Amino acid sequence: MNKKLIISVVLALVIIGGGFALFHMSMSPKTPASNNTSATNSSSKVNNAVLVTKTSSSLGSYLAEPNGDPLYTYNGDSSGASTVTGSLLASWPAYQDKGSTTSLPSGVGTIKRTDNGQTQYTYNGMPLYTFVADSNGQPTGNGASNFAIATPAAASSTQQTTTPSTQSTNSSYSNQYP
Repeated sequence: MNKKLIISVVLALVIIGGGFALFHMSMSPKTPASNNTSATNSSSKVNNAVLVTKTSSSLGSYLAEPNGDPLYTYNGDSSGASTVTGSLLASWPAYQDKGSTTSLPSGVGTIKRTDNGQTQYTYNGMPLYTFVADSNGQPTGNGASNFAIATPAAASSTQQTTTPSTQSTNSSYSNQYP
């Protein structure tokens, strides 16, 4: 009798845990839809499956990966092209797409890297990078090695130009750094 009770409790916990996980997975696709609502507002917050907006008391609003890791742009890059290679790329890894690049959110695009052929995300045309010295989602690389924290910005009216090896993009760009 006691064995049946234990099996029943374990089975109930598995079913409840599975339902909880399924519920949270079904909530994920709703994030991009909420971004569409905020895009109609004057707010420059970004929250979707590729980028989220975080806030720091010293930096203000900045872009991050959905897991919270801060994203940066390199002041030596031009729109639609990355110039970060070699040892610089080892410290500042490209924020690379690991899934589908179709139906990207507004402002998010991709480029095909010339050094390794991999697909790298861009925001408003500028290639995005992470910093290996950042830990626990804390941005520590702002201003280091000519990199700047990526910030959300309203899209400009300039159309994005792409290279022939560039994946499709969904928005226009503006250079948000002087």
